[in-house]
Amino acid sequence: MKIITKKLPNNHNLFLFGDDHEGTTLRHRKGWDKMVNIMHSEYAGVKNNFGWHHGDPIEGIMIDDPRYHPDCIETSIPMEQVERAIDNIKPIAHLILGMNESNHPLKLWRFGLITQIICDRLHIPYATWSAKLIARDSRGQLMYKSFHTHGRKSINSTADDPKRKVVNQRLILKRHLKFKMGDCILMCKGHVHKLIVCGPESELFMGDDGDKITQGHTMADINQTDAFIHPDHRTYVCTGSFLKLYADGVSGYAEIAEYDPISLGFCIARFRDKKLQGVDEIYLD
Repeated sequence: MKIITKKLPNNHNLFLFGDDHEGTTLRHRKGWDKMVNIMHSEYAGVKNNFGWHHGDPIEGIMIDDPRYHPDCIETSIPMEQVERAIDNIKPIAHLILGMNESNHPLKLWRFGLITQIICDRLHIPYATWSAKLIARDSRGQLMYKSFHTHGRKSINSTADDPKRKVVNQRLILKRHLKFKMGDCILMCKGHVHKLIVCGPESELFMGDDGDKITQGHTMADINQTDAFIHPDHRTYVCTGSFLKLYADGVSGYAEIAEYDPISLGFCIARFRDKKLQGVDEIYLD
């Protein structure tokens, strides 16, 4: 666990991404380049862009791994994958607030602490498996806190209706994260390779003013700097991936495992006037 404190502009975008798996032929290189270009551009009227890498920057699958297939690996040498990952991340390294430890590089601990090596080379804060971001304004006042982890658990639903499937996955994501921290307005995980955003829902409630019945809504007076933020008032994000299911002429381990297709991409959290305004899902072709 790591706590990382940063001073950020009142208006900024926080890119939430990871699972880019350098070293495999199934990596979506054009998708990664698209994200890099967006991070260097104005998004939703704001030029202040930052990012959080949620892990698995390399594939890290060796020839003795059951998932290994020679057609799907561009290089099986771990340190070559590390060098490529460093080159991929270098253009946005100065914008990344943290990078999580993750299962693919951690499995190769005999070759070294790969995630820490990448972070040290690029001067990115090493965020361990899970971390909290404490965002402060230029005066040092708390703006918000967010939780970031690579994650371990899967998110699946066997519902036969697409609407129910979406809701089920959102609720599973929320269940995975809501007890991890109590003071974070934004809670994120990678690993699952799915783009899922579970935002808060406003509910009507009735009361009185001492004379007559009144009504209100539960989302009206949220203070995202409170010591405890109700789980129903937070936003939960699964940050997607850059790993394709299919490629011409090869069969990756996800295809062999009979995984269903998933949308590739990343998310962008929009903070305006210090407040979380929403999270956008960015889908890749």
